[in-house]
Amino acid sequence: MKKQPVQIRNNRGFSLLEALLGFLILSIGMLGIASLQAISLKAGKTSVYGSVAMMKVEELFESMRANSTSAALAAYEAAGSGTGTNNNCTGATVCTGVQLAQEDIFWWKKNLTAGLPGAATTVVTYTAAIPPSKLATMKIDVNWNERDKDAGGSIAKTYTTTANICTGVPC
Repeated sequence: MKKQPVQIRNNRGFSLLEALLGFLILSIGMLGIASLQAISLKAGKTSVYGSVAMMKVEELFESMRANSTSAALAAYEAAGSGTGTNNNCTGATVCTGVQLAQEDIFWWKKNLTAGLPGAATTVVTYTAAIPPSKLATMKIDVNWNERDKDAGGSIAKTYTTTANICTGVPC
């Protein structure tokens, strides 16, 4: 006598309710991933702006170190809050330290506004060396506004740093 095969009655597939529940859980997870991606992009943009400000400030400090007379450093301060002046200090044109400082600020501001959002403003502060020291102190503040999607406006950001610059040899 042959055995009859056993029929399995409970193996009929997923019900509609189970499929919908699985889809709901999957969609909530995907929304969470999309939200994290948006937050990551915003944080990445803020980081890029901070890096741009830092690199540009260091670039200006290097220009100051190359043009480090007391008169030139005072000219950096005077031009730093304004726009600077394009004195065409290139090629055969010979410029004084003050003219070079004005031109450095002019081109630096052009590059800074190209790299930061909105109208970036700067303040350059010069503190002369107190004898017998020959180290002058330069402070640069860079301010810009970033878009704030949550508040519907903008957030003010600032990068500030200070450097000591030698105004004579030996320092």
